[in-house]
Amino acid sequence: MNAERREDETSPDDEPVEGLSYMAASRELDGIVEFFEKSEVDVDQLVARLERATAIVDELDKRIRRTRAQVEELVPKLEAAGRTAASPTAVGPEAGAAAGEEVGGEDGKSDRDALPF
Repeated sequence: MNAERREDETSPDDEPVEGLSYMAASRELDGIVEFFEKSEVDVDQLVARLERATAIVDELDKRIRRTRAQVEELVPKLEAAGRTAASPTAVGPEAGAAAGEEVGGEDGKSDRDALPF
């Protein structure tokens, strides 16, 4: 399919895939799937819709991979920050006791023992 014909077939909703939000791209992809599920598919739009669907899937896959990498990078930092905040050197037991706070729970354990970090 040549570029001139592609431009003629482009609807106002066909903005560049990179410019779509994740939800907008997902909704558009759902619409394309519905188009293919019809009993009568418009063959003039078949290739254009398939190309658009492929571009959307590729873009969403890139975003998911990028987000996964960011999460994998940030979680250890968050865990480390949690350990630092909960470490005895950051706030010693005497700091709470001096302020009149209870240092341990009913079982004698420190409140730090309940933290998930």
